Amino acid sequence: MSKKFQKRKEDFTCEKCGFLVSGNGFTNHCPKCLWGKHVDINPGDRAESCGGMMEPIRVEKKDSRYFVIHKCVKCQKEKPNVVTSEDDFDVVTKVSEIYANKQVGK
Repeated sequence: MSKKFQKRKEDFTCEKCGFLVSGNGFTNHCPKCLWGKHVDINPGDRAESCGGMMEPIRVEKKDSRYFVIHKCVKCQKEKPNVVTSEDDFDVVTKVSEIYANKQVGK
């Protein structure tokens, strides 16, 4: 883990779907809808002043791990986040399919 990583065990209510999320110290997005909030510059630091909602826009695979790529709807910053067992894999699949369909339609 990077020295810049700060583990923060925080519970929060998802601002997109209203789900009550029990944080485990690594949680940075809602496991039900995959949306997050742009609050970190480095993971866990809560130093980002933007505060925009982070939309899950695509899924990427690197080695054997999947990542949801989030894009801030306010400032357009993109950040990858590891897909975990807590994430709703049906939603991960849906995000992946939506992105693939957009690529075909280009």
